[in-house]
Amino acid sequence: MTIRDEDVKGRSGKVTTRIRGGDLPGEIVVAVRGGTESFIAFAEKEIPRDETVLVYRSRGERAVDVIAYPEAAIPSDDL
Repeated sequence: MTIRDEDVKGRSGKVTTRIRGGDLPGEIVVAVRGGTESFIAFAEKEIPRDETVLVYRSRGERAVDVIAYPEAAIPSDDL
């Protein structure tokens, strides 16, 4: 069963472990539900540690897709 965590969609987070890009994830923390939570994060391009990101999609199972924040565009199929 896949768990969708839509509460993080549209929120900003901070990279705690470098996101290597493509299929190589990193880790972020997001302020959500009155605290902070860690998520495995995927991005098309590498995003270094301590950068701010925007979550635009939940993959379920505490994994999300992010872009560097602010960046010009979220992939159009996720609007």
